[in-house]
Amino acid sequence: MEARDATAGAFVRREGDDQTAKDQHKAPKREQTPTRSKMEQIFGFKKEDLTSWHSFVALLNRPTDPASLGIFRCLFGLLMVIDITQERGLSNLDYKYLDGAPVCRFPLFNFLQPLPLDWMYLVYVVMFLGASGIMLGCFYRLSCLMFLSTYWYIFFLDKTAWNNHSYLYGLIGFQLTLMDGNRYWSIDGLRRPSIRNAHVPLWNYTLLRAQIFIVYFIAGVKKLDADWVEGYSMSYLAHHWLFDPFKLILPVELVSLLVVHGGGLILDLTAGYLLFFDVTRPYAFFFVSYFHCMNSQLFSIGMFPYAMLATSPLFCYPDWPRNFFAHFPSFLRPVLPLTSPGSQPSPSCVYEEIQGSGTQQRQTPAAAKSSKLRLKHKLGAIFTVLYLMEQFFLPYSHFITQGYNNWTNGLYGYSWDMMVHSRSHQHVKITYKDRKTGETGYLNPGVFTQSRRWKDHGDMLKQYATCLHQYLPRYNISDPEIYFDIWVSINERFQQRYESFLFLALSQNCKRVRFKSALDAFLRIFDPRVDIVSAEWSPFKPNKWLMPLLVDLSPWRPKFQEIEGSLDNQTEIVFIADFPGLHLENFVSEDLGNTSIQVLQGQVNVEIVEEKKNYTLQPGEQIKVAAGAYHKVYTVSEGPSCYMYVYVNTTEAALQKNFTKLYEIQERVRNGTETEPLPPELQPLMAADDDESSEVNATDPIVRLFLKRQRRMKEVKKRREAGMLERLQRFAVKKYYTIRRGILMTAIAMRNLAVGLPPLEQLTREVAYANMKEPQAEASQDERLKDEVGHAEL
Repeated sequence: MEARDATAGAFVRREGDDQTAKDQHKAPKREQTPTRSKMEQIFGFKKEDLTSWHSFVALLNRPTDPASLGIFRCLFGLLMVIDITQERGLSNLDYKYLDGAPVCRFPLFNFLQPLPLDWMYLVYVVMFLGASGIMLGCFYRLSCLMFLSTYWYIFFLDKTAWNNHSYLYGLIGFQLTLMDGNRYWSIDGLRRPSIRNAHVPLWNYTLLRAQIFIVYFIAGVKKLDADWVEGYSMSYLAHHWLFDPFKLILPVELVSLLVVHGGGLILDLTAGYLLFFDVTRPYAFFFVSYFHCMNSQLFSIGMFPYAMLATSPLFCYPDWPRNFFAHFPSFLRPVLPLTSPGSQPSPSCVYEEIQGSGTQQRQTPAAAKSSKLRLKHKLGAIFTVLYLMEQFFLPYSHFITQGYNNWTNGLYGYSWDMMVHSRSHQHVKITYKDRKTGETGYLNPGVFTQSRRWKDHGDMLKQYATCLHQYLPRYNISDPEIYFDIWVSINERFQQRYESFLFLALSQNCKRVRFKSALDAFLRIFDPRVDIVSAEWSPFKPNKWLMPLLVDLSPWRPKFQEIEGSLDNQTEIVFIADFPGLHLENFVSEDLGNTSIQVLQGQVNVEIVEEKKNYTLQPGEQIKVAAGAYHKVYTVSEGPSCYMYVYVNTTEAALQKNFTKLYEIQERVRNGTETEPLPPELQPLMAADDDESSEVNATDPIVRLFLKRQRRMKEVKKRREAGMLERLQRFAVKKYYTIRRGILMTAIAMRNLAVGLPPLEQLTREVAYANMKEPQAEASQDERLKDEVGHAEL
């Protein structure tokens, strides 16, 4: 790729500059090339281009090489084809929509409902064909409409799957629908020579470049939030193996603060600017590519890193593909994009007439007909301006949409708040009360839904409560009220209602929940006293039943870390904050010993249920609570309370002690220093290295658990130490079976629509064949490995 003009503008550039320069080089120099102003050298346009509406429209419709746009169109279509089978969910569509089952769903508009399962497969087929048509440039407008209509239908159908990059795909698909993306390297160009290699108006590039600039820059502005700047939003990322090189020279805390948070902030704020200018673009390519490659390993975000990589060349000169593919061998030219310079004129563009005399006069191409502004040119300029204004406004429209998104009011999925907030839930308690009979009970969190995101958003909680109200009468709960009590922590603050935490009793069967074995702080978010079914909710009004974020307690976070550092390896701690008039009911598991409550701020009343005694605690005071018993903690101060549980997981400590002894015995057996014969229950330790059946033969449950954990740690280590070829093979095999299932299940659905359902036995066999997985690579096993060992690969 050539670098032309020291800092030529990436957003605009006069088409034909290179060809004119070549013609002038060949021809006798009768007059010198006009000197370009500094502004034109940097930005690609003159100040005069902005002095009137006429000149501005002419600027946005300036003829531009279609090559870069055509390559991006092809890459975007390819990535969307892959995305449909993965993040859009084609491969597990039958699990997602559960045809005929009672399922609570969370569409943007409540009237939106999924079609029957086989018809949903047809929707995905239409979307797939549309993405393929975009990639190939075949029936381009129709393909864009096919992709766009089905994509937004799927997007609006399920808010729980929303994220910023899914929103971005829909925006780019919308933009491409209005652009001339099929003018270069397309089947339409072969079918219609009149559009092949024809100019595209400059606003096609301006819109895409500005969109990507907004994605980076607004994401950076949102990271100016105090939680991100102080290193609380994504502190856990510093433990990932990708940051090991940085940990050679910096402690983990500084890696989190400087590399994860500081580096992410600086890159997002500057990436759009660095990509804009010729001088800085090579450096931007390096850092942006490195950033997105890391993201592809850090997060399960599908095609987003690769889609962002595909957008980077848009900031280069529009004819870069011609120079790039010109270096390929000549025998590949028939299947490669055009490399010849110059493009044919297009009526979509406005051409500038250069006045002159004699042989030096340059005429406007006859086929283009014009330097006159037509309605389509003005509409293109108007659309560009209005669209960019809307995109800059929408991320800050939270004052309009106040009913969404708990502690970050507004449409989170439209705001580029990427990774700014991390949430941690301890668990959820759902209580129902029958208005007619007075019966009270508890529901399993997540009943009738596969999603977890409803716990974070007021609008989804309202939809979930309404859905539960509709389904519970089937189970003799005629007119239920629904109450939610959820505890959640945002950016390592206190875990706040929403509710429950720790060892809260979740059901009438007194199900016990163990402490979370990490430093965390929990607060309520939803008022547990409000029946959400009858509660008012509007996207344009604040929710009265949504508890405010206790930002006044944020300064306690450094204190949390200080307290954590003072603990021994067996002592754990959980921080709680609650509102006046509310209380927390907990059950301490027998696994937890020496559990105590210590008040940090405010005043609480601790009720020991079995003893029927109450104890009032002031800041600095503490009380021990017995294991195997209930207690309640009431906040009785005028302001919020802040307290912590300190405990020892005695069961876990004893287990680790036994594991240590078994490991020492195993090591002595291996090096031959064990002189005493092993008892029968320890014999499997001798064959543990080579015989996976040893854990099955172990009669002692502690030995069996030790061997099982040891084998899994070996498998994790083997996966981490695998070579590049093995990793690629594992990746390819996994993707093959994912895509394979999507294709086979789609074929079954299309057959069902065409000729009807086959006999049940045949359908069972077909689905079983589609469900076939790669040997020794079940997803459930992978999840168990991650849960078993500390910081597994993300």
